[in-house]
Amino acid sequence: MPQDVKLSEREAVFLNRELSWLAFNERVLEEAADAANPLLERFRFLTIFHTNLDEFFMIRISGLIQQVAAGIEVLSADGLSPLSQLNLIRSRVDELNGRATRILLGELLPALKAEGLEIASYESLTPDEKSRWDAWYSKRVHPILTPLAVGPTLPFPFISNLSLNLALWVTSPDGEERFARVKVPVGGLPRLVRLDSPGAGEAPLRFLPIEELIAANLGSLFPGMTVGKPWTFRVTRDADIEIKEDEADDLMESIQEELRRRRFGQFLRLEIQRGAPAGLVSELLTGLSLHEANIQEVDGPLGVPQLDAFLRVDRPDLKYPPFVPRRRPGLSGEDIFATIRSGDVLLHHPFETFTPVIDFLRAAAADPHVVAIKQTLYRTSGDSPMIAALETAIENGKQVAAVVELKARFDEENNIVWAQRLEAAGVHVIYGISHLKTHAKLCMVVRREGDELVRYCHIGTGNYNATTARVYTDLGLMTARPDIAADVAEVFNMLTGFARPPSFQHLLVAPRHMKDELIGLIEAEAASCRSGGAGRIIAKCNAVVDRELIRTLYRASQAGVEIDLLVRGICCLVPGVPGLSENIRVRSVVGRFLEHSRVYWFDGAGSPRAYIGSADLMDRNLNRRVEALVPVQSAALVTWLREVFLERYLQDRRRTRVMSSDGSYERLESGQQGPDVHAQFLSDVEA
Repeated sequence: MPQDVKLSEREAVFLNRELSWLAFNERVLEEAADAANPLLERFRFLTIFHTNLDEFFMIRISGLIQQVAAGIEVLSADGLSPLSQLNLIRSRVDELNGRATRILLGELLPALKAEGLEIASYESLTPDEKSRWDAWYSKRVHPILTPLAVGPTLPFPFISNLSLNLALWVTSPDGEERFARVKVPVGGLPRLVRLDSPGAGEAPLRFLPIEELIAANLGSLFPGMTVGKPWTFRVTRDADIEIKEDEADDLMESIQEELRRRRFGQFLRLEIQRGAPAGLVSELLTGLSLHEANIQEVDGPLGVPQLDAFLRVDRPDLKYPPFVPRRRPGLSGEDIFATIRSGDVLLHHPFETFTPVIDFLRAAAADPHVVAIKQTLYRTSGDSPMIAALETAIENGKQVAAVVELKARFDEENNIVWAQRLEAAGVHVIYGISHLKTHAKLCMVVRREGDELVRYCHIGTGNYNATTARVYTDLGLMTARPDIAADVAEVFNMLTGFARPPSFQHLLVAPRHMKDELIGLIEAEAASCRSGGAGRIIAKCNAVVDRELIRTLYRASQAGVEIDLLVRGICCLVPGVPGLSENIRVRSVVGRFLEHSRVYWFDGAGSPRAYIGSADLMDRNLNRRVEALVPVQSAALVTWLREVFLERYLQDRRRTRVMSSDGSYERLESGQQGPDVHAQFLSDVEA
């Protein structure tokens, strides 16, 4: 019979967090290389790869660079110093960037050209085309540009984060040479200028990068001077925001100030066209206070995410086939309350429409029997129907409270706008608990029914965002169970008032209880095995990083528990190590939809327990965020989660990569072979 095993910090094995994240982004890049994917979808995956990498530098690399600069030698979980990690990361990033460039230049652009979609160079234009577009430049581009030279009275210019720029030498008639920079005004102007008219019918669509048009006309910005060859470059700045809430009298004001500071964050990376003269590069490094190790030379175009004009082209033959999400009857208008009251509803997005969640709030706003609405908002869409519904509720005399997380990374400005708009409408807006992000996805409606007040709840794995609900896989539970609703109410009281519930009946709530409860559930499976029974755990989430939970999973594996982890992104647990984790398997699904749902399933000695919610197995989720996992109590829904939902992921071969003990991933099937979990769920929609 297996014995209890104590794992010390040194005995437990962990993979490097940053390298594991890069392995995830490599899986995204593989989708760009996969010829079985539609051509424009491959291009989309390439833009996602580069966007991910930008954010990785802005948030993760910045912290390591600061540690090195400060002489901090705190080792990572796998025993690496900050400098060692940086060196490994840079080598890996160079490798991935090289592969991404080869995919773009050697595969995607030639294939797109064969399909009549071409990025043309300025030199390939005919004389008439050059004349026409030079004239367009004079009218539409030249007035916007501001050439900035460096000299005795002209300091090195401000370079904004992720901006596209041209660097060059400019020489006067008397031989004086100066460095100059011209910012490419992407945003105010399209990055790709369409050369033909929109009504060109079946003719090939040709696009000209606007930086090439500017480069061809630089003489107009430096009249009387000799203009050297321009080189495209791009910089990445530190964009992490640190709020010292114990020193902040006004959280919103502090975040607004940090957003202003973000514009001037430390430079982290210089991307520049390969072949740029050493003197020009040296001038840039000096002006940016960067070391040579921070350079990334690029063979192809910089700023690939800004080449997304291709993705807006009306070529359905080069994209995934469209589909209409399923809509269940009874989930709109006043019927929605009766439907939820008759039994729990589990929605599966994007295969089922997000509209019932919006209708739930709209119905509550209009229903004269509804007296109160409470909602958390972490990230929401630009023209949010959720915000509009809350405003309507106020107009109709409801009590409305909204917990708006101002610290949602890269959505801080949007959330400040939403918070101010809601406050102006009369909503009680709360910014959560000091030192914690509110990441839980909760909505509660209080409705008077006869002499009773009935609480209806929605608990989800994803944001209240109708846009991302079309491309993220998420689950949402709608329930009127009094015991679940009582827990949700306690969470809101904790967020809006001055309350610390000692426990919850059913919800697992972070940061106070969730981690201990999850450890207890894992240990219960191990105890079942030790007593001669079976143990089984299936967890689907975005990341597995927390060391204590990983050690607990290792001990469960040693006790004989069969464990399957479906982890989209980072996984610091090492599977398949004899004597440590031989009963643990790690899979990652990357495909058409972004895997975002979190499901934790435990066999429970034949009485299964399943939880869904917002939390990943990371220290930040378990200890520094307000998170909630809700038990799915309907036997039918628990069966569906295990026998349909999770089983399809376990049987998938088309989208799945299996993790090896060295941290690498191997794809099970390529091409069109094998079961495809996303295709299976789509087939349900079409049935």
